[in-house]
Amino acid sequence: TVLISLDGLRWQEVFSGADPVLIRTEAYVSDTTDLIAAFWHAEPEQRRQILMPFFWEHVAVNGQLFGDRPAGSLVNVSNTMWFSYPGYNEILTGFADPRIDSNAKRPNTNTTVLEAVNAMPGFGGKVAAFGSWDVFPYIINEARSGVPVNAGFEKADGYRLTDREIFLNELQDQTPSPWSTVRLDAFTHHYALEYLKRNRPRLLYVAYGETDDFAHDGDYDAYLHSAHQTDAFTRDLYEWTQADPRYRDKTTFIVTTDHGRGTVPIDTWRGHGDDVAGADEIWLAVFGPDTPARAPESLQGQWFQNQVAAT
Repeated sequence: TVLISLDGLRWQEVFSGADPVLIRTEAYVSDTTDLIAAFWHAEPEQRRQILMPFFWEHVAVNGQLFGDRPAGSLVNVSNTMWFSYPGYNEILTGFADPRIDSNAKRPNTNTTVLEAVNAMPGFGGKVAAFGSWDVFPYIINEARSGVPVNAGFEKADGYRLTDREIFLNELQDQTPSPWSTVRLDAFTHHYALEYLKRNRPRLLYVAYGETDDFAHDGDYDAYLHSAHQTDAFTRDLYEWTQADPRYRDKTTFIVTTDHGRGTVPIDTWRGHGDDVAGADEIWLAVFGPDTPARAPESLQGQWFQNQVAAT
């Protein structure tokens, strides 16, 4: 199983593509002409496919994609905080914990599904996590759980590093990130992919972070480009597993987000939290050999973030 999270990516972009207001708002876009040329189409169904082609060419056709609220498919967080640590705890443990009320680097006292699976017979040493945000070692409680976590600006380590991992270690030192606690997703992705090739884990978690931080920065250009690139990263992981006999047609992918964002007033797209209307609204995608294909518009009902761990 490969679990993937895209931090703070709104369901609005997943199901409708580029926002028709934001893409034309100069306060959030450095060059509206270029962004419109890259991501705009008058029809939402075309916009979403332009933004996230793998989601709409493969996932929506071969799996199940939840969260299209106008179609009656509702996915919400069950925690009352509507920001990252509470959301990731809910994704990974299967329940909301009101004691987690900040993003502080405190070891999670709850047992995540990663830790539980790692303790199962045959799974020891076959679970790993990679994240762009440097709080993940605490969310997963790496010290207690024994699950290796490469997050923030950590490097690949061990005695069998590939040439690419050695290069990534050097390149990460030479590449400044816009943020002090979050590295660029390309490093997270390629570290995870190299680990997948080298160690063949049975459960892999990859947590991309750029979409949230670019949104907080009010940079809609970078937010859209990052969403588009993360869609490509998801395709990359899927295609690699399909090319490997050990994983081919045996691997389930679960893709989701930790929280939503606002829409009205328009500036609330930058933020989240319990004071931002709509920040509890999320989405969820599942595809793999055990997931029957269902058209997104047929998946009407209410689902919650706390169902991910059990899935």
